[in-house]
Amino acid sequence: MLDDFMVRAVLAGLGIVLATGPLGCFVVWRRMAYFGDATSHAAILGVAIALAFGVSVYAGTLAVALVMAVIVSTLAGRGHAMDTLLGVLSHAALAFGLIAVAFVPDARLDLQSFLFGDILAVQPVDVAVSWLGGLFVLGLLVWRWQQLVTATVNEELALAAGIDPGRARLILSIALALVVAVAIRIVGALLISALLIIPAAAARIGTRTPEAMAVAATGIGLVSVLAGLAASLYLDTPAGPSIVAAAALCFVVSLAMRRPA
Repeated sequence: MLDDFMVRAVLAGLGIVLATGPLGCFVVWRRMAYFGDATSHAAILGVAIALAFGVSVYAGTLAVALVMAVIVSTLAGRGHAMDTLLGVLSHAALAFGLIAVAFVPDARLDLQSFLFGDILAVQPVDVAVSWLGGLFVLGLLVWRWQQLVTATVNEELALAAGIDPGRARLILSIALALVVAVAIRIVGALLISALLIIPAAAARIGTRTPEAMAVAATGIGLVSVLAGLAASLYLDTPAGPSIVAAAALCFVVSLAMRRPA
């Protein structure tokens, strides 16, 4: 029988994967990797604010992540050079977050767990939050799936079909902010983007439709969580990085199995 802490870790990881699988596909399709970094790095500032005012870390990270999501989504709609802008916002948000943490008593003791995750220390409330957040994001994506895919593939086609690309971009930005807020305790701010991107990139190699890629990305995320936790248990390695390393190995395997064109 698995210990209770491992059962909680598995359940929390699976709750997160429900959202990161399909959402990661949009991150890959839209080349939003830097956006994920900017949002997750900003979450550290939310952690500092939450610890300073004694409120829920989830509330603090969600508030700051949502602000970052709205800012980036708005600027993207105005045609700013997004790669440079996101690079500036990503590193600035992380720097200000780390500075803010320095002014919060005892916050440095918790900083590493928020940077790299501490999935083995999650409590039942964290499991519940991961599942509620994961199911909410999954439901949002399923509800708007066709509109989001159309706006991602071709914005002009989306406009012709009566779909607002800006609204689609905002929905994805909010979904990403929710995932960051929920997952920060699981894999940490520095590894959230990896959990979004790597399973989706691996799934992209062997699938032909958006729906198949989303399902495959979720499955690869599931395997990554289980394999990473098993490695952490038996090899005594950090759990969050082990999960990401397992996802990276899945990507390598998918490359090796790809048939030549």
